[in-house]
Amino acid sequence: MKIALISIALLALAFAGIAIKIWAKKDGKFAGTCASNNPLINDTGDTCSFCGARPDEKCQGDEVTA
Repeated sequence: MKIALISIALLALAFAGIAIKIWAKKDGKFAGTCASNNPLINDTGDTCSFCGARPDEKCQGDEVTA
């Protein structure tokens, strides 16, 4: 029972940290969310499937209209 309570407390702390980070950011948006900007994930040079940015470009997610 003690381990379950500790696990729940740690998960609650993690969710609270994420919530505070979203709350502190302007409009809840995170910068650099394109996976194409990360050379560890995108080693083939593919464009971002969300905004179309190449690895050497800035994320264009702000310009994409949903």
